[in-house]
Amino acid sequence: MQLTPDEKKMLRGGQGAAVKEALELQIEVGKFFGAKRLVQVSNVHMMGDIEVMGDSGKAFLQRMSEGGAHCAVPTTTNARCIDFEYVEKLKQDPDEAAKERQLIAYLRKMDVITADTCINYQTLYQPHLGERVAWGDTGTVIYANSVFGARSNFEAGPAALAAGITGRVAEYGFQLDAHRKGTVLVNVKADLDDLADWGALGKLVGEAHQNYFAVPVFNGVKRRPTADQLKHLGASLASYGSMGMFHMIAVTPEAPTVKAAFGGGKPAAVMTITSRDIARVYAGYSAQENPLNLVVFSGPQQSLFEMKNLARLLAGKKVKPGSHLFVTASNGVKSAARALGYLESIEAAGGIVLEGVCFYILQNIGQMRVQNGWSNLVTNSAKLANIIGAHKFNTILRRTDDCVRIALTGEDR
Repeated sequence: MQLTPDEKKMLRGGQGAAVKEALELQIEVGKFFGAKRLVQVSNVHMMGDIEVMGDSGKAFLQRMSEGGAHCAVPTTTNARCIDFEYVEKLKQDPDEAAKERQLIAYLRKMDVITADTCINYQTLYQPHLGERVAWGDTGTVIYANSVFGARSNFEAGPAALAAGITGRVAEYGFQLDAHRKGTVLVNVKADLDDLADWGALGKLVGEAHQNYFAVPVFNGVKRRPTADQLKHLGASLASYGSMGMFHMIAVTPEAPTVKAAFGGGKPAAVMTITSRDIARVYAGYSAQENPLNLVVFSGPQQSLFEMKNLARLLAGKKVKPGSHLFVTASNGVKSAARALGYLESIEAAGGIVLEGVCFYILQNIGQMRVQNGWSNLVTNSAKLANIIGAHKFNTILRRTDDCVRIALTGEDR
């Protein structure tokens, strides 16, 4: 790889052992992907929780922090696996909670901002067109690449931390122009009225083209989507298709026209998605004659607009006895929801609002399922419906209003 004089100095240990190790890691990543050089980044967002990183990851963070590692660019954390106020109520492992606190301390010592959010693009930082960043959560990466026109690959925890320490990443994948052109044309003829509809669209396209470098181009969308709708679409594409980018004609910055989205080339495949296709997605889920006693709004965390809508739907109502309704939000969103009265409405109805976590990475989630007699999980998040199946949940994707009704009645009709 072609290194600059500053990077050669880092590699010789001129900026300390931690910087040297971080750069060595990035060079190995670059070699694997055939990168020719490193490029500077302005912002980093990393995974950093005990459930994902484990004891070895915690030991790595300890060694780096005690070795003097310090972030050279603003670096924030993704959602964690423990809300410390709910450790006992959720019957989580107190030893793992203690490890999570240690892990957070190591991160903060390295000047990482432990914001614990998977919607940093809505609440913390919005990169501009062409800006290079190093983000780790798949939903954040696809949003950065697509909606902002920024540049990032899926950066694993150690690689993202290395980017924070050096201010650099290897130039490959979506850092390069070559991989940012559309590959699949998706003609949208469906009505997309609910957040879950956008997730269902992502599921259909993602399942049909499971390829990191597949870049769908959405054409014919009937209305300009909101940030939350784009959030659910992107998270679903990343979950079902491992995709890191999409274009939407006259919406995303690199796709003013179909021709521009494909870089003058032709699509390798063409899809058409209708309202009937969306309806078939919902029809494909079944309760399997088990209770509908768990409803979750998470994956990604809720925006303040989503919290307001949930508060409206739940105002003056009660979750069915024996059922559970969980909502996850960042500290900033939960704090604002409390000040605006949204949190009071949700909690008065029996909802539990967890801070700084996403439901599918909760520590001990598999045992929680067994202990609470959960089989089905109802959600308006297509991403959550996909990913939490790894913990043996039977998932059911439903529109937002339907999810609330199921939480109140236990019935899917």
